[in-house]
Amino acid sequence: MQHILSAEQFTTEQLAEIFTRTDDIRALLDSDRQSLAERHKGIIAATLFYEPSTRTRLSFESAAQRLGMGIISTENAKEFSSNIKGETLEDSIITVSKYADVIILRHGDDDSAERAAKVSDVPIINAGAGKGEHPTQALLDLYTIKHAKGRTDNLHIVIGGDLEHGRTARSLARLIALYPGNRITFVSTPELQIGGDIKTYLESKGTKHTETSDLSPALRDADVVYWTRLQKERHAGSDMQSNFSIGQSELDIMPEGAIILHPLPRNDEIQTVVDSNKRAKYFDQVQNGLYVRMALLDMSAKDQV
Repeated sequence: MQHILSAEQFTTEQLAEIFTRTDDIRALLDSDRQSLAERHKGIIAATLFYEPSTRTRLSFESAAQRLGMGIISTENAKEFSSNIKGETLEDSIITVSKYADVIILRHGDDDSAERAAKVSDVPIINAGAGKGEHPTQALLDLYTIKHAKGRTDNLHIVIGGDLEHGRTARSLARLIALYPGNRITFVSTPELQIGGDIKTYLESKGTKHTETSDLSPALRDADVVYWTRLQKERHAGSDMQSNFSIGQSELDIMPEGAIILHPLPRNDEIQTVVDSNKRAKYFDQVQNGLYVRMALLDMSAKDQV
């Protein structure tokens, strides 16, 4: 597991190992934080972000520091790196790999992580690539589902919003397809439906899926509701609206045992009235992101020893 490029690369055995490591680290943060802080002294992680981020970049940097790693970082590499001078991504990766032991990359191109991995001497972790994938977000999403629901199989998962451009939804769907008995309902407008490649992948795994633009029926027997925002930055010059919002009337439809997830940031697609409801787990996702990314960095560093 030198590089983390796509949710498709994982097996259920690897996911179980990652989640066990995550649980162990979570326990150590409560009981022996100092030992974690000594674990990877001398290792340097680079966060190379060409697109804006709050949770992903800061959680990776917090995760690295809690493991004793040093951090080198640029939060807007599109403007504040040699990219502005015309340097290729490949040349930038080769350069940064001389300074760091692991590179956490966010970039606007769908194939950026794969391109980086081809030239890097150190592990590449895909922290979001265009509208393609966001595998570490999917890992923390699945981890949150496992802890909240007690299982990762035989679930009805409703995934909604801007699914054409939502890389988190694409990656999560790939992980869900690894487990038996799961079925997915995609809720979106015709213009924002999930890509055909994801549907083909689900079919290859035998995962049942349907599409609808009618939100209410989809919510009635949902175990997990995974909601996403309209990706306005990928709709240049458009006044497109997602037309879906979860509020009190939607809560009234959902089963009591359902959980509501969102990769964040949100706009108006989840109303703040939902925040105090016990089914809202999106801020738990934020916390779990730290634990999962600590586990990934821990495993990546140990692979280099």
